[in-house]
Amino acid sequence: MIKEDIASFKLLTKPIAPDNAIGRLTRMEAISSKGINEAALNKARETLSRLERALARIENSDFGLCRECEEEIPAKRLMILPETDLCVQCAENLEL
Repeated sequence: MIKEDIASFKLLTKPIAPDNAIGRLTRMEAISSKGINEAALNKARETLSRLERALARIENSDFGLCRECEEEIPAKRLMILPETDLCVQCAENLEL
């Protein structure tokens, strides 16, 4: 699903030609929308990259361990965010 999202966002982030026959406000809205879609594209690409790294680590003995505190990441968290490499506490600490 994430690969399909990336393909969709790529289509939505194509450059907007200056000679496009749309009004000034509509053009500004299109540019704003393009920026939002570019941010979503970047986030989807990062998530895909993290998922691919998690798949590569899944056979390692340290899979499911927090990279900060080295404690086990709860299975429920891994079910929701399989790409995570942080427990809830360490993730919250890094957000501060």
